[in-house]
Amino acid sequence: MSILVFGQTGQVARELAHHEEVTCLDRAAADLAEPGACAAAIRAAQPQAVINAAAYTAVDRAEEDEALATVINGTAPGEMARDCAALGIPFVSISTDYVFSGAGETPWTPEDATGPLGAYGRSKLAGEQAIVAAGGASAILRTSWVVSCHGANFVKTMLRLGAERDHLTIVADQIGGPTTARAIAAACLEMAGQLGRDPSKAGLYHFAGHPDASWADFAREIFVQAGIECAVEDIPSSGYPTQARRPLNSRLDCSSLQTVFGISRPDWKAGLRDILTDLGEIR
Repeated sequence: MSILVFGQTGQVARELAHHEEVTCLDRAAADLAEPGACAAAIRAAQPQAVINAAAYTAVDRAEEDEALATVINGTAPGEMARDCAALGIPFVSISTDYVFSGAGETPWTPEDATGPLGAYGRSKLAGEQAIVAAGGASAILRTSWVVSCHGANFVKTMLRLGAERDHLTIVADQIGGPTTARAIAAACLEMAGQLGRDPSKAGLYHFAGHPDASWADFAREIFVQAGIECAVEDIPSSGYPTQARRPLNSRLDCSSLQTVFGISRPDWKAGLRDILTDLGEIR
């Protein structure tokens, strides 16, 4: 099955690139900020499926650059979905827990009302709505707290800071499921294949690592596995102000993905071990 992936340097795209059936497109090949670029790329490649792993992910910068974020995260995925629907091929697009308000403590289901707190979440929600409107065999995979051995992410930041300091203050009132890019890539490939065989599986789904944890809990596990002596002090989100508000409750109910696609929540601690091994932190 030939699969065209939008994105090349992001965490999930770099994991998808390891698969021989995948062709990844960088910005030079398809600029998501340019109208028509996505459809032209799909028509030129004539793939059997498309995965959108590209996004505007600068959460804080999006507060001042919402127009561009909305084009990349909203308009472009809608264009991809429309072209895939016209060609009759499956389309999988990655979204985020930021489409929710983060209220309460109950895991969010795909059917729950959305209510993004900031520009990034609004831009991703616009993409979801455009994909749904396009119809076709399209699936949206909302995920959270993505980490890998690639690029900049929480694991790599903690490894750097933990090596420099003996004490860190980490937010403990934001709760979610750390999710490895490798697991997300595998889920997207499985979904694309199943959608090709059964388009009725199209819809909104959630995918996040298990068990749910706070950022402080996550940091502690990173230090334990990496053998780093660094104490973690829990602080509230108010103690670490950011330009964009983060949801406190990023718990995701992933049961429908298990029921429909047979994809279960991955163990993020095992995934973390793989990342640390890849980075040479565990030998």
